[in-house]
Amino acid sequence: MAQRNEANTVSRIENRCVDKGMKMTEQRRVIARVLSAAADHPDVEEVHRRAIDVDPRISIATVYRTVRLFEESGIVKRHDFGDGRARYEPAPESHHDHLIDVHSGKVIEFRNDDIERLQQEVAKAYGYRLVGHRLELFVEPLDRPAKAVSE
Repeated sequence: MAQRNEANTVSRIENRCVDKGMKMTEQRRVIARVLSAAADHPDVEEVHRRAIDVDPRISIATVYRTVRLFEESGIVKRHDFGDGRARYEPAPESHHDHLIDVHSGKVIEFRNDDIERLQQEVAKAYGYRLVGHRLELFVEPLDRPAKAVSE
């Protein structure tokens, strides 16, 4: 859970909020910085835990409202990695997919040109043009016994 807390540095999410004309309160700035600094894909409760390390007055309700606002504005992206929690990341500047370790919950971002090309071909074969997609692969380490995963 690497986190950079550069109090005087404007984060990528803060810049996107300003570009969209969003009012930036100090609490929104803290939440934006926490999300920008996250090396993982935290849920709202984890964002709150990290935010109160910076400003203990930030309520969980404020984090929920702010994350929802950022999501609705296209500033952060919401994911469901099958663990029952909505997880968030800054809206990526370039497309990537995810591998989710079903044992540890670790999320690995990747891009594969062969997969991208195949998706285009599948859409075209059915008479469509691909306009977007989301790929999440649920995986387990090769050196562990197989675990049943419900789809």
